[in-house]
Amino acid sequence: MLIFLIIPLSRIIPRIIANRKSNNGNFSQFENISNSGDEFWKSKIESRQNQNISEDMQVLGSMHNGANTFEKIQKITKIPSEDLNRILEELENKEMIRVVKKSGMFGEKIELYSTDKGFRAYYS
Repeated sequence: MLIFLIIPLSRIIPRIIANRKSNNGNFSQFENISNSGDEFWKSKIESRQNQNISEDMQVLGSMHNGANTFEKIQKITKIPSEDLNRILEELENKEMIRVVKKSGMFGEKIELYSTDKGFRAYYS
């Protein structure tokens, strides 16, 4: 039984040691890779903010770029909570977004999706 454990460990341990030697224990390169996507979209939104695009269009743009929760949209657009809530309600009343409520293990989750009307409004 012990042999079945030793053989895989004898192959895995040298790989782990080699990886640590090549990285010198520094895992920041992986953090940079995971954060680079967020920075890309933030820079795109900031460039649109500099072009004086309305907050409605900023919200729709962040949704088209993959943000489908209130927190993600707020993080990207940097709009205060009260204003963002008002904007999302207006977009929902104009039928530019739809709200989907999902229940899961950790409670109810609310996701926001752009409709065809919102897509056309953003890209026109």
